[in-house]
Amino acid sequence: MKPRAQSRGSRAVAVGLILIALSLAVVLISLVTGTIRLSPLAVLQTLFGYGTPDDGLVLFEYRLPRILVTMLAGLGLGLSGAILQGLSRNALADPGILGLHAGAAFGLIVFVSFFQTMKGPAALLIPLFTFTGGVLTAVLIVLLAYDRHKGVIPVRLLLTGIAIAAGFSAVSLFLSLRLDETTYSFTSRWLAGSVWGRDWIHVLALLPWIALLAPYTFTQARALDVFAFGDDVAVGIGSPVRRKRLLLLAAAVALSSASVSMAGGIGFIGLVAPQLARRLVGPMHRHLLPIAGLIGVVILVVSDTIGRSVFQPNAIPAGVIVASIGAPYFLYLLAKTKS
Repeated sequence: MKPRAQSRGSRAVAVGLILIALSLAVVLISLVTGTIRLSPLAVLQTLFGYGTPDDGLVLFEYRLPRILVTMLAGLGLGLSGAILQGLSRNALADPGILGLHAGAAFGLIVFVSFFQTMKGPAALLIPLFTFTGGVLTAVLIVLLAYDRHKGVIPVRLLLTGIAIAAGFSAVSLFLSLRLDETTYSFTSRWLAGSVWGRDWIHVLALLPWIALLAPYTFTQARALDVFAFGDDVAVGIGSPVRRKRLLLLAAAVALSSASVSMAGGIGFIGLVAPQLARRLVGPMHRHLLPIAGLIGVVILVVSDTIGRSVFQPNAIPAGVIVASIGAPYFLYLLAKTKS
C-alpha cells in the first residue's frame, strides 16, 4: 500500500511540475500576443525595466493585470469545483451548475446598482457583494436539498441548484435592465466572462481571497477524503461532519464568488478541472486539489489568450471559449453516468 501511495505522490509531483511549466509557457504566449504584438525579448526587457514606455504601458497596464486575474480566478474555480465534488460525492457538481455563479452575479448586479461602476477603490467591495450572493444561494440550495434522515441528497442538490440559478438569473436580468446603457453594456460583458478592462485594483480585490482560502483548502484534503466514504463512516471515525461541511462549503462559495466577481460568470472550469485532475493523479485530495487548481489556471489563461488573439479584431470573452469546451464534456459525463 505504501509503495502505491508513494507512486501516486511522485506522479502528482511530476504532473504538477508539468502544469506549472505549461502555465508559464501560456503566460509568456499571452504576454506577447494581442492587438499590439510584443517580441519575447521586448517582454523580458520590459519586465526588467529596460523596455520602451509604450511596451511598458501595454505590458504593465493592460496585459499583466488581466493575466493575473485569469490565473487567480482559474485557481479559485478549479479548487471550488474540487471541494463541491468532494462534499457532494457527485462528479457533476460545479459552482455554475449548482447555481453559485448565478447568486454571485446577483450580488454583482446589486453592487453595480448602488455604485454604478466596477472600477476604482469601490472595486475592492465587489467580492464581498458576490460572496453574499453566493452564500444566499448556497443556503437556499442546502435547505431545499436537505433531508432530515438522509442529510444532503446529491441528486436533489444538483436539481435544486439549477432551479435556484434560474430564479437568481431572472432577478439579475430584471435589475440589469434598470441600469443605464453604458453600465449595462459593461456589466453584460463582465458577466459573460470577458476580462477586458481589468487593472491592478481588480488584482488586489481578488488576491487576498485566493491567498487565504487556497492554503486552507489544501489543509482540508484529509477531511474531503473522509467525506467520500459517507457521513456515517465520517462520524464513526470521529470527524466533525457538520462543522467541516459548513466550513468547506463556505470556502467553496467564497472561492467561486470571488473568482466570478473579477472574471465573470465563467462556467465548467469547476467541473472539468477536478475531473481531469482525478484522471491524472487519482482521488486523494492532497494530490487532486493542487492539480485541479493548476488545470483551472491553464484552462482560463489559454481561453482568454485564444479569445483575444485568434479572433481579432473582435475579441471573444474567455467564458465563451471555456463553455465551448466544457459543454461537450458535460454532455459526455452525463452520457457516461447514465450508462
